[in-house]
Amino acid sequence: MANKISRKTLMKSFHHWYYGNLTCFSQEHMQTFGYLSAMLPIVEELYPKKEDQAKAMNTYTAFFNTEPQIGAMVVGITAGLEEARSNGASGVTAETINGLRAGLMGPLAGIGDSLIVGTLIPIILGIGIGLSKGGSPLGAIFYILVWNLLAYFGMKFAYFKGYTLGDKAVEFLVGAQGQAIRKAVSVVGGMVIGAVAATWVPVTTAFQLKNASGKPFLVLQDQLNGVYPGFLTAFFVVFCWWLMAKKNLSPLKVMGLLVVIAFVGVLVGFFNPGLKY
Repeated sequence: MANKISRKTLMKSFHHWYYGNLTCFSQEHMQTFGYLSAMLPIVEELYPKKEDQAKAMNTYTAFFNTEPQIGAMVVGITAGLEEARSNGASGVTAETINGLRAGLMGPLAGIGDSLIVGTLIPIILGIGIGLSKGGSPLGAIFYILVWNLLAYFGMKFAYFKGYTLGDKAVEFLVGAQGQAIRKAVSVVGGMVIGAVAATWVPVTTAFQLKNASGKPFLVLQDQLNGVYPGFLTAFFVVFCWWLMAKKNLSPLKVMGLLVVIAFVGVLVGFFNPGLKY
């Protein structure tokens, strides 16, 4: 009788990945131990003997790192492949499984980072920030509920879709269709980041030049609005990206630098100390 992974074991494996994909996270191993934790219930059910379990688990000790939500599909795919290997399927070896994992983690990371981090999370945060005006807790509650529901059921769908498709998903994800999806998602993600920045990063200047009577004859912000509305916002967003992407500064250092710039700018009168929304 052929080995078949039970629904209960698949759910246990999925929950191990959902709750523990960053288990014992380090720069050396990244998500390797989280992957091992997710595959343990699968291997224990498919291989009754301890020595066979150890041999099968050794397959998943190789380095692994991808976007956790979309990356759940890789865990599902390898669960299906492990089931096929336990049934003696030809061509399904440890090298095959590890080659597939290595080939998928990059493309899926690109799709996941653009779709989840670059698009979905900013949209949910934008709505939550809007609901939080005036100190309302609704924004935080909205974000916590919506994000956790979307993450859980989205990851569950990806996991079980991967298990159903098996190695058939590889051609789609790394082929021409997958490349088109990654490109489209990246464009949408960039648009969302731009929209969120324009909406929630109101950087303006208070710089003015006055005549002898004290009446302003040049208001820099009005001049900028006439040429490029939101110029300072766009400048600081691009500046922060340049510091992190090109100069390898950490987000904390960039935030510290922004605090210093804001402090000095207010002291010299370039920035208005009051925020405008």
